[in-house]
Amino acid sequence: MKKLLFLIFATLPFFSFAQQHQLGLRLGEPFSVTYKTDLDDRFSIEALVGRGSPNSGAYYRRSFENNRPLSSAVYQGHTASDALSLSGRVAYHEDITSEFNITEGTLLAYVGLGAQLRSVRVNYVYFTPNPADQTVFRNESRTNVDLGPEGFIGSEYIFQDLPISVFAEVGLFLELVDRPGHLKLQGGLGVRYLF
Repeated sequence: MKKLLFLIFATLPFFSFAQQHQLGLRLGEPFSVTYKTDLDDRFSIEALVGRGSPNSGAYYRRSFENNRPLSSAVYQGHTASDALSLSGRVAYHEDITSEFNITEGTLLAYVGLGAQLRSVRVNYVYFTPNPADQTVFRNESRTNVDLGPEGFIGSEYIFQDLPISVFAEVGLFLELVDRPGHLKLQGGLGVRYLF
C-alpha cells in the first residue's frame, strides 16, 4: 500500500491541469483513497481504492449454510480479513452556493452512479458430529467476492483560499455477483487536495 501511495503521489504532477484533479481520503464505508477529476463544469469521474468492511455475521453464516464443505458440517464461527474495495464512478454536480447564501468558497451537490468490486477472505470454523463424542473442529478459507452497481448522493465544499475540499455522501451498493439483490448502505466523510 505504501508503494502504491508513493507511485500515485510521484506521478500526479505530470497529469495535473489547473484545479481539476483531486486526491484525498474517504472515511466511512468503504475506507478509501480517492482520486477525482472533473470532465467539465458538471461531470466528474472518480476512482476509489480501499478497504471495505465485511458484511454481517448472518451474511457469512448463510453463505456457509448454503455451501457447506460437508453435508454434515455444523457452522461454529468465522473471521473475516484482507478486505479490498475498488470503485469507479461518475457524478453530476450542481453549484448550490447561492441557495445557502455562502459568501466564500463553493458548495456543490452531487449525485452519481458507479460500479464496485469487493473482496474479503473468510475463514470458517465448523465441526461434524462424531459418534465417539469427540468434537473435531475444522477450518475452511474462502474468498467472498461481491460485484455490482452503486448509487450515491452527497455534498462537497471547496474552500476559496485553500486547495482543499471536504465532502459527505451516502449511497447504496447492490450486489449482482455472489448474492444478487443484497443491498448495502454506504456513506462517508472525506477531504481532498485540489491540484
